[in-house]
Amino acid sequence: MIIGHLNALPLAGLPSALYALLSRPDCTLKALCERGDGRWQPENSPWFCHIGPAQTQPRADRHTEYHHQWADIQIVLAGEEHIYAGALPAGRAGDEERKPDLFIASTAEHSVRVRLAEGDFVVFYPGEPHQALCAVEAPMMVRKAVFKVPRAMLEV
Repeated sequence: MIIGHLNALPLAGLPSALYALLSRPDCTLKALCERGDGRWQPENSPWFCHIGPAQTQPRADRHTEYHHQWADIQIVLAGEEHIYAGALPAGRAGDEERKPDLFIASTAEHSVRVRLAEGDFVVFYPGEPHQALCAVEAPMMVRKAVFKVPRAMLEV
């Protein structure tokens, strides 16, 4: 897991592939905020991004998820949320694969809580459990950009 802010990318300690992705002119905070909602995938890019609104909820109402083949870069464009994460890989018998490579953990330990506001981001590598969209004080609508980066891009 890596935590940072889009306006301070050099301080985040990102691997070169992720730094190059987030340094693109069309991935600045301003550019992402101005982009319309929906899926965005530049031509010939192995990664894609979904931008749109989401409702935060009380932590007890949120699931913990993980992926095997994709890393997530979750960026808050408006609003704020808590994301809880675990330092140990997830994956147990009984976990539900809700969509291809979207696993819902039947149990998970969260040793980290991150508060994200506009421009803040967090990177979750394949296997890292995360419980996103948890309300900070009260449920609210947030707008996020969630990049899906294939594992192969990280292994270069």
